[in-house]
Amino acid sequence: MDKSTISNAFVRSAVAALRDPQRVSRVLAAAGLSPELLEASHARVPAERFSALWLAVAQELDDEFLGSDSRRMKVGTFGVLCRGLIHMRRLDRALQQFLRGFAVIFDDIGAQLSVDAGEARLRIANRIGDPPTRVFATELFIVILHGVMCWLVGRRVPFLHASFDFPAPPHSVEYHVMFCSDLRFSAATTEVTFDARYLQCRLVQDEAGLKRFLREAPQSVFMKFKNTDGWAARVRRRLRKTNGENWPTLEAIAEELKVTPSTFRRRLEAEGLSYRELKDGLRRDMAIDLLCHSSLSIENIASGLGYQEVSAFYRAFRHWTGTRPGSYRQSALDNTETSADGDGAARG
Repeated sequence: MDKSTISNAFVRSAVAALRDPQRVSRVLAAAGLSPELLEASHARVPAERFSALWLAVAQELDDEFLGSDSRRMKVGTFGVLCRGLIHMRRLDRALQQFLRGFAVIFDDIGAQLSVDAGEARLRIANRIGDPPTRVFATELFIVILHGVMCWLVGRRVPFLHASFDFPAPPHSVEYHVMFCSDLRFSAATTEVTFDARYLQCRLVQDEAGLKRFLREAPQSVFMKFKNTDGWAARVRRRLRKTNGENWPTLEAIAEELKVTPSTFRRRLEAEGLSYRELKDGLRRDMAIDLLCHSSLSIENIASGLGYQEVSAFYRAFRHWTGTRPGSYRQSALDNTETSADGDGAARG
């Protein structure tokens, strides 16, 4: 089961353009969310609830960009844009076509693609005046671009760096998971970079894949592409069955999968991962789940994930999320208490 959750900051931003309290109540009810959650700074919502909220706001406004640009992205536009991409041969051509489509739709936000010294750069131009709307529009625009890129090539396309031409927002800790760990705020420009070799990747989607993608949207967009049948997914399922202290070496797991270590490395690399990155990502997910849903001490969690020194776990967790394990756990407790209060109010 997908345990992913979305910060309440994005819930508040998603409903901001509605303005009318009755309309806000209507879309929250459609998504199965309590109005009290809007006042809880540390609350988080399940990814599927946020997806339902996105759809409800889009229908309410007839705008799939949730009122962030001065021109609407009418419901159905995203599907039309994606349908025009699947017949491209490579990611570079599809991405340029996608950006041209956005340039026709939007007045206030857009992006340009460039390549320099082996890095591809997406530079975002945002002319929205209202600061909160401007920040949310940037977040939304990059998430949509990234989600579609990953889907088109059937693998995760990791960002290398991300800079933003605005100060770090209160929820900037989320950017470490949304974008990458190398972040810079109050920069001269807003841009994200990735390895330019991904631009040469052939597209793997067809009409059937498009139907699945759109059926699961927008969750398929903001949670990025997850290949449940690939080599990385097989290895994750294997490692989840074993305590992190006893995870096998690359050579041992290659033997289990009946391939040579070099073949195993190549097949993971084809999905944009190394064995070490895969293990780090799994440790991150397991650490967050244990902090949020168990009473284990931080020391026991660190040990169970294979860290001989708890200080190494602290460093790794701060790298993953931008915050300390204890602070993250406290935020989860605040969320649980807020949700319980909201449920009680709803029942009352």
